[in-house]
Amino acid sequence: MDALRNLFAVADLRNRVLFTLGMLAVYRIGSFIPTPGLNRAALAELARQMQNTMFGLYDMFTGGALSQITIFALGVMPYISSSIILQLLTVVWPYLERLSKEGELGRRKITQYTRYLTLVLAVVQSLGIAIFLERNTDIAGGLPLVYEPGWGFRLMCVLTLTTGTMFIMWLGEQITERGIGNGMSLIIFAGIVVNFPRAVLQTFDMMETGQITLLRMLILGVVMVGVVAAIIYVERGHRRITVQYAKRVVGRRQYGGTSTHIPLKVNTGGVIPVIFASSILAFPATLQPMFGTGGWAERLVRQLDFNMPLHNLLYVGLILFFAYFYTAIIFNPDDVAENMRKYGGFVPGIRPGKRTAEHIDTILSRITLVGAIYLALVALLPNFLIGGVNVAPIWGIGETLDAALPQWLSQGLGVPFFFGGTSLLIVVGVAMDTVNQVESQLIMRHYDGFMKKTRIRGRRG
Repeated sequence: MDALRNLFAVADLRNRVLFTLGMLAVYRIGSFIPTPGLNRAALAELARQMQNTMFGLYDMFTGGALSQITIFALGVMPYISSSIILQLLTVVWPYLERLSKEGELGRRKITQYTRYLTLVLAVVQSLGIAIFLERNTDIAGGLPLVYEPGWGFRLMCVLTLTTGTMFIMWLGEQITERGIGNGMSLIIFAGIVVNFPRAVLQTFDMMETGQITLLRMLILGVVMVGVVAAIIYVERGHRRITVQYAKRVVGRRQYGGTSTHIPLKVNTGGVIPVIFASSILAFPATLQPMFGTGGWAERLVRQLDFNMPLHNLLYVGLILFFAYFYTAIIFNPDDVAENMRKYGGFVPGIRPGKRTAEHIDTILSRITLVGAIYLALVALLPNFLIGGVNVAPIWGIGETLDAALPQWLSQGLGVPFFFGGTSLLIVVGVAMDTVNQVESQLIMRHYDGFMKKTRIRGRRG
């Protein structure tokens, strides 16, 4: 409560928080503005039929904007996909590698390239959605999804959805620069959390009508609390590497002679590997309508469906890959070892320089593997539960979880959120990162205030 009072007591920080809330409110308003030319009744039936597919997971990230085909239907996924591509190219393309090492100017150029690529991906994905809507005309009693199909509708859909995506990208950048940070992550966070109140109300309605027993709800609550506790425990876990600094004399002063540590987080990449993996798996489904029906593209998308073994295998593989890849980007053991050597630091029992870098890299690789496995297990938790775990003694006579959960999903309960998985991992991870950033801002403001008072007193003296 003290931190919350201090949050609104500091004018600059209060303005940042209010600005962030305002930008998120604008994002939510845009999620209700529909794309013209669509039959809303037929669209609702299409969303119901595809809720348990990969589109359902994608729709969760957009806060329901994809199922309603609003102006923000694409969400931040084109931006995330372009960020993945640029980061991968940074490793294999020397030009981008040089830009990444040029400081602020290089980062600005890479950000500009990311924006251009986001525009291209948004155009391609929006065109795929338009073609998909035109070809699925026999839904909801024969009602067409598109009133006037053709290139007029396609161009209008591409223009609307692409503009919405670029506007979301601008909102995220504004939150990062003028708000409390983590702009894109907070937008995804808002899209997931907005469905939580509706899911809770529907749960209580189902309890009143007898569709869900009290025992089921207690088990759901215990599982959700356990998953949240496990996420918080691992996200705060880190390995400390002891660093000793030798004594050195500069002028008349003596420096060093102290002992400190380097904290290496178990999950250095946070929720980024999960978001990247989900984005890549969702990308083929948006392009499939361009290749028609009955071909190899449709078979590939069917194999990448949310409940298919290939999806789970690729999901785990991509999470492991991006966990190591993102960790290698944001943490360089060679730079850390070189900085330690310059300032007289060393790891006890390890020679400075290359040996220290190898020692840090070995430890980082081991704990990254643990963090990647943890991410994969939490992300696949709903799939394991839906996949046929027999809990008949708990859920009812002759009833299995693989029969119960799809029914709840079709009723809009939001089981993936309650049971952990990608959504819960993102919600908890982003919430913890945001709280840490706010706390660091509070500490910085208090430190500045102390220094100002010290300077005033020094001038008076």
